[in-house]
Amino acid sequence: MDSNHKPKKKSGGRHPKDDPAVFRYSISLTAEENARFLSLFEQSGIPVKAHFVTACIFHRTVKTVKIDKAAMDYYMRLTAFYGQFRSVGVNYNQVVKILYRHFSEKKAAAFLFKLEKQTAELAALCRKIIQLTEEFEARHLQKSDSNGS
Repeated sequence: MDSNHKPKKKSGGRHPKDDPAVFRYSISLTAEENARFLSLFEQSGIPVKAHFVTACIFHRTVKTVKIDKAAMDYYMRLTAFYGQFRSVGVNYNQVVKILYRHFSEKKAAAFLFKLEKQTAELAALCRKIIQLTEEFEARHLQKSDSNGS
């Protein structure tokens, strides 16, 4: 080989970091501590455990997200029920028009009286749903808001 020939600098590969993390530390955890660590790690939403530990050590704000399954389930069911409630309102209007179109006024009035009774029961049910929703919000949603602050 030629003694004056210098090896060429390779241009491929990863660019070196400006400040690489070269210092490593090792810790040992008990089973209980490890379970708590993993629980906190999962709640944080940080994808890498090393980043989570670094954030905890240097007192950075660690975000924890707690999803209340009961609140989500209640919300989903309430949304579905609201859709059904709206469809009842649409059907109510259609029934009234059909009654007056196909029956005499006396018969239509008799059917409407029965429909009014059912509507009153539906309104009472709606008030009960509103009351239960307010109680649920007071118990579950307000508690989680005050914890997050």
